[in-house]
Amino acid sequence: MNEVKKIRILFCCMGNICRSPTAEGVFRALVEHEGLTAFFEIDSAGTHAYHIGNPPDERAQQAALRYGVDLGRLRARRVSSGDFERFDYILAMDRENLEELEAICPGEYRERLQLFLSFAPDLGIDEVPDPYYGGTGGFDRVLSMVEEGGTALLEALRRRHGMPERAGAGEGIRSGSGS
Repeated sequence: MNEVKKIRILFCCMGNICRSPTAEGVFRALVEHEGLTAFFEIDSAGTHAYHIGNPPDERAQQAALRYGVDLGRLRARRVSSGDFERFDYILAMDRENLEELEAICPGEYRERLQLFLSFAPDLGIDEVPDPYYGGTGGFDRVLSMVEEGGTALLEALRRRHGMPERAGAGEGIRSGSGS
């Protein structure tokens, strides 16, 4: 049996407890929903070491659970030098974290770095705001943005890498929820 070369994706924010684990969990759910798990390796990391080993922020976990995504097993980690070689796509949630990644990324891997929402130009924004200091509404907003961004990312990668289509493509993870 031929082994599929996995597309490796790393989502990055500052502390790896809000935005990037949400993106990891949502994108993994989208990939599973489309039956494409064999094509991907998905992870997340932070540009800073503030929360290493901690689970995602409780508010992020609760927002994700409302979408049917469980982030409870994820643990924060910091981006490592090996990540730049290992991952094909290193997607920052905002410009500040993109700049942090650019500062430590070896030159030969720079093309792997980009803003996550660059895959979803129809959103009209290119940064996922940090909800950490706000209320629960900010986490719901981030989750919605991440789902739209993740759906657009998956479609772009499906085209770019010639992955099969599946019935129900583009429905998202909340199919039937009306949102």
